[in-house]
Amino acid sequence: MTSPVRTGQAQSTGRHEFGERFRQRFVDPAYDAERDALARLEQIAWEAFEEGRKAPVTVKAGPDFSDPDYDLSREWRDLQLRLKSAQDGWATSPSRVLIINASPRNDGTCPGEMSKTWRMTQLARAACEAEGVAVDLLDLSRVTSDYDRHIHPCKACVSTAMPLCHWPCSCYPNHATGQTNDWMADIYEQWVRAHGVLLLTPVHWYQVTSPLKLMMDRLVCADGGNPDPTSTQGKKAELARALELKGWSYPKHLAGRVYGVVVHGDVAGIEGTRRALSDWLDWMGLLDAGFGARLDRYIGYYGPYATSHDALDKDTDVQEEVKRAARAVALSVGQMRAGRMQHGDEGLAKPRTK
Repeated sequence: MTSPVRTGQAQSTGRHEFGERFRQRFVDPAYDAERDALARLEQIAWEAFEEGRKAPVTVKAGPDFSDPDYDLSREWRDLQLRLKSAQDGWATSPSRVLIINASPRNDGTCPGEMSKTWRMTQLARAACEAEGVAVDLLDLSRVTSDYDRHIHPCKACVSTAMPLCHWPCSCYPNHATGQTNDWMADIYEQWVRAHGVLLLTPVHWYQVTSPLKLMMDRLVCADGGNPDPTSTQGKKAELARALELKGWSYPKHLAGRVYGVVVHGDVAGIEGTRRALSDWLDWMGLLDAGFGARLDRYIGYYGPYATSHDALDKDTDVQEEVKRAARAVALSVGQMRAGRMQHGDEGLAKPRTK
C-alpha cells in the first residue's frame, strides 16, 4: 500500500492578480500604443493558466516508452533525443572537459566588472587545451545579464517519489505559468557530452552562488531520475510512488565522468563549500581527479573588495594551482577513458540502492 498523497498547500492565483503580474512586463511607455493587443494576449495567457496548458505542443511517445500512445511534450522529447545521441556517442567522441564559471558577476550587468572566477576559468581553459582536450565553457553569470534567460528552481518532485523526477527534467518549460526559456535544457546536454567537469566558484555567505545552486538542484534528475515519463503518466504521484516501492534502481545518468573543484573566497567558507561540492559530485558517481583538483584558496584575505582583482594579479601561486587543477582533470579524463582510473569500491555490492 502506498503512502497517501497529501495536498492542500498550494494557493490559487486570481484573475486580478494574474493580470497585474502579466502587465509588469510591459510598464515601458513604449508599449502604450499596443495596450489593446496586450489585453488580448493577457486573456489568452489567463485561459492557458486556468486550463493548465503546460505543454500545448505534444508528440506521441513512440515505441521506446512504456506507453507509446502517451502525449509527450515535444520540447521534452526533442531534448531527450539530444541527450540520448550525446550519451550514445560519449565513449567514442573526442575527450571534452566542461569548465563552469559559477560567479554571477560580469561586466554586462550592475557590477560593471568581470569576476575573478571568470579570469580563472580562462586560465583553466588554456591549461586543458594545452593537454589536447576540447573545452566547453559554461558561464552561469549569463542568467544575470542575458535577456529572459533562466535556470528555474527545482520543484522537488523526487521528494514525493524518485520516479516522478524525470531525466531530463520535465517540469519545464511550463507554458501555462510562463516558466519558459529554461537554460537547463542546454546545460544538461553540456554535462552529458563532457568526459570531465571543472567547477570554479566563489563563496557567497558560506555557500555556493545562487546560479550554481539552481543548477545543482536541477541536476537531481541525473541521480536516479526516471527516463520514461509515460510510466508515471506525466506527474501522477500515485503511479510514481508505486514504481519506487516496487523497487527502483536510482540510475546515475552522469556516472563515470571526472571532476575537479576550485573554490575561492576572501574571509571564510571555502573549505565547507569545497567539501559540499565534492560530496555532491561523488554522490552522483563522478570520479575526483585527485587532491590537487579539489582546491580551496583565499584571494585578498580580509582585503578590500575594490582591490580584489589586484590581489589575484599578485597571487601567481593561486593562478598556477588553478592551471594544475585543470591539467589534473584533463589528464584524469585520459586515464578514465583508458580504463586505468577507478575507485576501490567499484564492483563491490551496495548495501543500499538509493
